[in-house]
Order: sequence, then C-alpha cells, then structure tokens
Amino acid sequence: MTLTAINIEEVKTCTDAALEALQQELRELNHQVYPCSWLDYFIYKANKFGGDYQIWSNPELAYQEHRAHDTICDFLEGQGFAVTRHAYGLDTSFEVVTGTGGRLINFNAEYDALPGIGHACGHNLIATSSIAAFLALSFAIRKFNVPGRAQLLGTPAEENGGGKAKLIDAGAYKNVDISLMAHPGPKKIYPDQEPSDGIAGTLMNARKNIHCEFTGRNAHAGGNPWEGINALDALVSSYNNVAVLRQQLLPDQRVHCAFLDTPKVANVIPDYTKAFWQVRSPTLKGLNVLVSKLRNCIEAGALATGCQVKIDEDELYTDVRLNGTLCERYHIHMGRYSRNVLKRHDKVLTGSSDIGNVSYETPTLHTMFAIPAPTTSFPHHPTFAAAAGTDEAHAEALIVGKSLALTGWDMIVENDMYDLARRQWREEIARKD
Repeated sequence: MTLTAINIEEVKTCTDAALEALQQELRELNHQVYPCSWLDYFIYKANKFGGDYQIWSNPELAYQEHRAHDTICDFLEGQGFAVTRHAYGLDTSFEVVTGTGGRLINFNAEYDALPGIGHACGHNLIATSSIAAFLALSFAIRKFNVPGRAQLLGTPAEENGGGKAKLIDAGAYKNVDISLMAHPGPKKIYPDQEPSDGIAGTLMNARKNIHCEFTGRNAHAGGNPWEGINALDALVSSYNNVAVLRQQLLPDQRVHCAFLDTPKVANVIPDYTKAFWQVRSPTLKGLNVLVSKLRNCIEAGALATGCQVKIDEDELYTDVRLNGTLCERYHIHMGRYSRNVLKRHDKVLTGSSDIGNVSYETPTLHTMFAIPAPTTSFPHHPTFAAAAGTDEAHAEALIVGKSLALTGWDMIVENDMYDLARRQWREEIARKD
C-alpha cells in the first residue's frame, strides 16, 4: 500500500480502536480505577486515602517523580515496548522509540506537580495525552507498514527545573523532526477570548531565574548598630527598586520574588540575606533587556548599603515559536472529533514553559486543550487540580492524544506539509523580535 493510498479516516479508525482497547488501562495510569468527582478529590486531600491511585493522586515535585516514572514505564513495558528508564542522565526521565526509518515524531510527557496543590497544572493529563498519542501513532505506523518513528520522552521538572532544557543539552531532541504535546486549561484562557475547546497555538513568555545573595556585617542593633552593614536593608532596597521599575514594564512582562533567607531576630544587624527572582518577557530579546534592568536594581541595593552581592542566573525558558502548519493540522483533526479549537491566539500567555526551548530545536506544537472546570478556575489553583482528576478531563486528553497522533501521521506521510512546517520553523527562528 502506498502512502498516498492511505486515507486519513482509515488512520483515525485505527487509532480510535487501538485506544478504545486500552481505555481502562489508560484511566488507571492517569488516576484510579473508579470515577472521581471533585468531592472525591477534597476527601482524598483531607484523609490521604482511597482507591488505587496513580499519577494524579500521587503528585511529585520536580526531579522527584519516581512513582510516575516507574508507573508509566511499567505500563509501556506491559504493552510490549522497550523502554529506556532514567534516560539521558535524568533519574526521572524515560524514552521509548518505535518504528523504523522515516521521520521521528516526538511526544513529550510531563508529570511533575506543584507544592501543596498537587496536579493543579494538569500534568497528569499532559502525560495521558502524550502517551495516548504515542500509542496511536505507533499502532498506525505498524498497521500500515509505513517508514516513520514515534518517540515518547518523559520530561520531568517543567514547573521548576527545566527538564527539557537539560534533555536538549543531553541530545534527546537531536534527531527529532517534529515535537508535539498538549497542555490542559479552562474554556477561556484569555480574558478577551470566546469560550472554546482549546487553542492550537499559544504564545508564551520567555523566563529566567535570578538568585541573589547579600553579604554585610553583623553588629548589635541596640548597642553599636553603626558598626554593622545591613544585608536586610540591601535586600529591601533592591526589592523597592524593582517596585519602582514595574511602572515601566511592558504589559506582558512579569517579575516575581521570594525572600529565601532573612533575619530571625530583631536585635542583630544581619550580615546575610538571599532572594530568588523570576523574570518573564514575551521575547528573548525583551527578556535580556529586562534581566539587565533587574540586575541594576539588585546591585543598586548593595551599593546603597555597602553590602557585597552575588548574582547568579539559571533556568532559561525561551519563548514559544509557533508553527502555522502544525497548528492548522491539529485544528483540523480536533474538528474530526467535533471540537472547536482556535488555530492560534496572538496575545502572549504570560506563563512560561521549557517547551519553548524545544521550539528552537525543531518545529513544535504546544497546544492548549479545555477541560470541564468552574468558570473561575485556572491552572495553579486547587480547583483546577480537582478538575484535572475527573473522567471528563481524561476523556478530553484521549481525544487530544488522537489528534496529536494524526498530526504526527501527517508529518510522516505528507512530504509537502512537512517541508512547509520546516520552512516556517526556519523563518521563525531567523526572525528578530
């Protein structure tokens, strides 16, 4: 059978049947063996018991996702796949590749959670949709005997830790031709947006972490304070400098701060303080300018108080480079499942993700899909964690997975589409913001 003779509806029928046969196993992998309501979630959080829980009910933080790693790997090995555990030098990453020859389509599975509020960003659904997409595309490649490969990559520590950036450095994306994944959200991601079933292309901010430590000199706050050099004053001054800077920030730029080490008593001039900043801007160019301004604010606090300051930068998350072809194909395939998905939104979503780093390596789709949730619910809130555990959210993740698989199929068999996606990606990377 030639590639052109394979109708996309045949592929859809194949992927639907393959995932239907695995529906129970996928539900258990995501969450548990019986339906969950929002009330079940809060009972579980209060009592810490109930049911055979999996990823959603065992939230694990960055680089600590050992149970999620093992659960997913066990499941994939049970389906007959050869899995590389602890892949690319990361203890909670994994990789599985199927097929031979042709193009390599990557799917990214996230499964880290947030402190105190569990899967309030719905990463259990990201894992579910990517696993479903990988399975569906793998079965289609095998059934129709076409040259092409599917890669499922376990990508830990998206919330904090930059797992995908580390995987890039380790070569995980070196031979990837197309990268695909999806993130859950509410029906309205943007305030000015009409409710929909998702958005294929969402712009996201670039982000960088800044760590600063101020060193001064101790003295008795009552007896001889003039002998001291106050590291708390340096920290507070730098914070106030940034507060003054905020008036000049662009609408989509963000600066956040946490004080990590401050005095525990009042009668000593403190000689040490520490803070952690996150800086976001719609583009890398804008981020670099903003980081330079923030450094000036921090250094000015040290200068004004006579303290020494140490500043370190890490965890660069780039902006996301959208790909028109991938957005269009996903939009079309979600329509096959009667889902109203917008092709893209030109307003920047002020969150950040390390999938942006991947979008600088290869053509990438990072779509947002809607799950049933209260109208006031948004990621990083406990109500969204509850919504992410429901059967309805799981069902949406499976539909998304099927649509991602069909998009991957397009990139394997449709040479003109693939060439266009690569050309658009090169133009995006070359574009100067």
